[in-house]
Amino acid sequence: MLEFPKKLSDARILISNDDSIHAEGIKVLEEIVSSITPHVWVVAPETQQSAAGHSLTIHMPLRMKEYDKRHYSVYGTPTDSVLVGVQKVMHDFRPHLVLSGINHGQNTADDVTYSGTIAAAIEATLMGIPAIACSQDYDEAGGKPDWTIAREYLPRVLHAFQGRSWEHNVLMSVNFPHGSAGIKPQIRVVRQGHYSMEKQEMVNSVDPRGRPYFWIGPPPARDEHDQNLDMGALAAGHVTITPLSLNLTHHPTLKQLEEVFK
Repeated sequence: MLEFPKKLSDARILISNDDSIHAEGIKVLEEIVSSITPHVWVVAPETQQSAAGHSLTIHMPLRMKEYDKRHYSVYGTPTDSVLVGVQKVMHDFRPHLVLSGINHGQNTADDVTYSGTIAAAIEATLMGIPAIACSQDYDEAGGKPDWTIAREYLPRVLHAFQGRSWEHNVLMSVNFPHGSAGIKPQIRVVRQGHYSMEKQEMVNSVDPRGRPYFWIGPPPARDEHDQNLDMGALAAGHVTITPLSLNLTHHPTLKQLEEVFK
């Protein structure tokens, strides 16, 4: 079982993300967490790594930049950053908790398979450390994240987890809405949703040298009507919590195949 700290004020917390150490969201997360405990370290990518997924750098060396004794960047992925943070920066004082984010943009439905924010939490989970990935929804068509709800609700979420435990292959994904939709946000525990990639937008164009290129657009529209799912509850203006499992085995099909190949 993964044991969440019993007393957050004494906990050592490692923060990472995929938007880079220079992103506004990671600074907001550090501010929030530092109001709860003074034992906070930040190890995050030096450059933007959104949609890097759970990728690990193995064909070139990793280099680290020290800003001060509590802030480091890694010239690599979110996964690299957590690995370096735990194994090198905090080698002698292992973190009790890893927090990833706050991501600029939601991580719901199938976003979680691409997300570097989720990947950082995955790496911590694989290392036996409880982890929470935090993401902030906003209007990506010219909008800007509003961290008001995250500032109010993240401390509530963290304190609610104090002293609790969950299975060793589980991490938590928390999403904050970009507006209250005229309601008082609730904290909703919901399932992961799904959207089809059949209509994924691809922009085709030609560069100044006459060479064709392709640019992957935003994901297809999500079905936001079902508030029992992460994307629906988030769209309705609620804070969502979704437990994600790292064991991808589909047990019903496993049983079917056992019958086929017995």
